[in-house]
Amino acid sequence: MVDEKFEDTKAALRLQAHAARATLSSPERAEAAATVARLFFDSITLASSDVVAAYWRIRDELDCQPILVRLMDANQTVVLPVVLGPELPLEMRVWEQGASLYEAGFGTLAPSELAPQSEPDVVIMPLLGFDSLGTRLGYGGGYYDRTLAHMNKSPKLIGLAFAVQELDSIPRDTHDVPLDAVITEAGVRHFGAGA
Repeated sequence: MVDEKFEDTKAALRLQAHAARATLSSPERAEAAATVARLFFDSITLASSDVVAAYWRIRDELDCQPILVRLMDANQTVVLPVVLGPELPLEMRVWEQGASLYEAGFGTLAPSELAPQSEPDVVIMPLLGFDSLGTRLGYGGGYYDRTLAHMNKSPKLIGLAFAVQELDSIPRDTHDVPLDAVITEAGVRHFGAGA
């Protein structure tokens, strides 16, 4: 049974986070993306064998393309998520050097359906909001929750956001997996055992 008060609280927080993110100018967004990319590579240790899941920015999300470019240039295995259906986990497709990207739902891009799939060791996640405990507020579709629940690995979860997206407190459901770290233009925050 769905707790309506819980869902109403999350819906209100989503509106608040959207509004905060919308206040940023294009130059502020571009500068934040460059800073976050630098902080990502300065603070997140990757093995050459690690598979890294990233995302193709939609709407006014923090752009992780500077991170994607550097990962691809370093020959790191990169996967991008594909939405297959409203109740299904995301499919993680390998983006090989030089391969084209195609519409993958919700305005995002991903490799073709012929691309190989791989489970990531590190997941770079978009988000609407986060709190001081590492709780991630997503868009409400549950795609990442379902995906993580179906994985054989327990990847490191890295949220990317603008500093204005931090919220005082986000209610956490039993299926909500906390972030290991969040990176904003203001710095890197680690959560949990590695904090």
